Amino acid sequence: MTKMSDKPFQIGKHVMDNRVVLAPMAGICNSAFRLTVKEFGAGLVYAEMISDKGIVQKNEKTMNMLYIDDRENPLSLQIFGGDKDTLVEAAKYVDQNTTADIIDINMGCPVSKIIKCEAGAKLLLDPEKIYEMVAAVVDNVKKPVSVKMRTGWDLDHLYAVQNAQAVERAGGSAVAVHGRTRVQMYEGHADWDIIRQVKENVKIPVIGNGDVETPQDAKRMLEETGVDAVMIGRAALGDPWMIYRTVEYLESGELKPEPSVREKMDVCLLHFERLMALKGEHVAVREMRKHASWYLKGIRGNGKARNLINQTESALELRTFINNFAEEQMALGRELETSIM
Repeated sequence: MTKMSDKPFQIGKHVMDNRVVLAPMAGICNSAFRLTVKEFGAGLVYAEMISDKGIVQKNEKTMNMLYIDDRENPLSLQIFGGDKDTLVEAAKYVDQNTTADIIDINMGCPVSKIIKCEAGAKLLLDPEKIYEMVAAVVDNVKKPVSVKMRTGWDLDHLYAVQNAQAVERAGGSAVAVHGRTRVQMYEGHADWDIIRQVKENVKIPVIGNGDVETPQDAKRMLEETGVDAVMIGRAALGDPWMIYRTVEYLESGELKPEPSVREKMDVCLLHFERLMALKGEHVAVREMRKHASWYLKGIRGNGKARNLINQTESALELRTFINNFAEEQMALGRELETSIM
């Protein structure tokens, strides 16, 4: 079994409070979500991937995605692109005009429209291009540069070690490895053994990602692969307690209890208020529907509740529904306790 590192988790000059990292998730990791997760103890949060061309062209929607609340730091802002010159220009803008602590380059996104731009996971097929892209960005920015990648394109093209070495050789400060290939998308099992091989073959910090669904999984990944930190993505959707419980478990060995329904709904409402401040009521209500469904996961009656939430049209409707749902669940809980007694 690999020994967990005693050294603090550090990227460039930035030393994190712990080894738990929020993954960049497209369409999800905006400032409202990141701040909520940060308050549950994440050592580092990643922003959702942002188009280099969108930044260079000053696209309004893209520029809004660059917003960072001061309470989120340390934060890694992720950009993607397949053209070296455009990627460098975007990185320079992020370097000079945002409070991001780290600039991350996406080399893992498996979605076709990103692949068609020669970006994301397409770069995994060419270690030399990875070297050139990372070196060009590193040479033009002051912030540390990292890369998030997958194990490879498919089982016949598993270049994780070579690609990570290319990142290191180019001056990259860290690499995050999702233990799946591009072909796997988000299906099947993550290959932690390849993550271990990457860690054993580079000196820069390595963040492990994939199939960390419980605090115990996080500890096991650290022990089995020797990575410097664990990255949590889908397991944190509607459940920022997963971040808190993982941090606590890694630090003390104590497994904290799951939150109550009222606690879940209170944080859901806080998340919604932040989303409204960020994007306005109309957009926030529509985006919050999916988040609210995640907060409801595992609660009895959540199927019917999700259907009703998807019909809400205003902030008042959504707030009222969530509060009423919490009250109903609490009343059901009291009834159950009384009947058992």
